[in-house]
Amino acid sequence: MSTPPYILVAGSSNTDMVINAPHLPAPGETIIGSSFFMNPGGKGANQAVAAARLGGHVTFICKTGNDIFGKQAAAIFENEGIDISFLIEDPDNPSGVALITVDDKGENTIVVASGSNGTLSRADIEHSQNVIENAAIVLMQLEIPIDTVQYIAETAKSKKVKVILNPAPACELPDALLRNVSIITPNEKEAEMLTGIHVNSIHTAKEAAMALSAKGIETVIITLGPKGALIYNGGEFEHVNSVEVKAVDTTAAGDIFNGALAVGLNEGMPMTEATNFACRSAAISVTRKGAQSSAPYRKELS
Repeated sequence: MSTPPYILVAGSSNTDMVINAPHLPAPGETIIGSSFFMNPGGKGANQAVAAARLGGHVTFICKTGNDIFGKQAAAIFENEGIDISFLIEDPDNPSGVALITVDDKGENTIVVASGSNGTLSRADIEHSQNVIENAAIVLMQLEIPIDTVQYIAETAKSKKVKVILNPAPACELPDALLRNVSIITPNEKEAEMLTGIHVNSIHTAKEAAMALSAKGIETVIITLGPKGALIYNGGEFEHVNSVEVKAVDTTAAGDIFNGALAVGLNEGMPMTEATNFACRSAAISVTRKGAQSSAPYRKELS
């Protein structure tokens, strides 16, 4: 069987510093955590690793600092079989870091210091136009500058390359960007940020999906956590259920979903099947601690 064309992931690379605690702290509250560990993360890196572990042929565009965190990240990507020919080293800024608190229910809060991720510019990747144009799928998030995301989306769309945008962290996005997106994958809070519709049910998720579709996006997939995902494609809805599991840590569940979705679509799965594949992958990830470390391997989904 021939290797499918590659998935291009463009996005962030962070080092996650995680503290487990009995509950998430309120403003001004200090609590005693139970454990601490460091784990490679960043939404772009998480998605690249997830796609690679699930069998995807992955190229990753990112920017790291000239520091120990950046060097460790590069070694991890190579070990996962990811092409890092387009990893850029920032001589002036540190690699990104994220401070994460995880409670006893597996819920989390995350604060990110972008560092070199925030300096990944259009100028940095203009020489990488061929790698964008020759990809089968481009997968992006929002931990790099919006202008850079928009440039990559425009370049991909001009060559009829499918663009998946995971609009996280949540923020308002220009319509000029959304018009170049093939598939958008917000969670409930992100869908609300983008549409102004409070998503708290399947009905309101459908309303938000239609509002996003009206901006020129071919397919909208709203992820619903343990309730699975809602697909809006071709004027029709489909609700894909998730797998019932006991959550330990929800960090990176959305990233695992997106990496898996890209793999499924790249292998020619229909949208519903690819979304189901993504839901099952994300369900496995929440039963484990960490970001990239929680990403499942393909054999675990057989």
